[in-house]
Amino acid sequence: MWTPLIPAASWPDKLSTFGRETPLGQAGQTAELAAAYVFLASPEAFYISGAVVPITGGSSF
Repeated sequence: MWTPLIPAASWPDKLSTFGRETPLGQAGQTAELAAAYVFLASPEAFYISGAVVPITGGSSF
């Protein structure tokens, strides 16, 4: 996940390739997780219990 803290890390030489090893070829954005959080907090998710919502960027590990 790309967050505002990533550029502040001590490895600037790796910033240009950060996330490229994922199947989608880019780092995930925190906004891309928002829909899952909103859904799970919504009334529509009232019948979901013990489910896992995989947000893996295309990985199937």
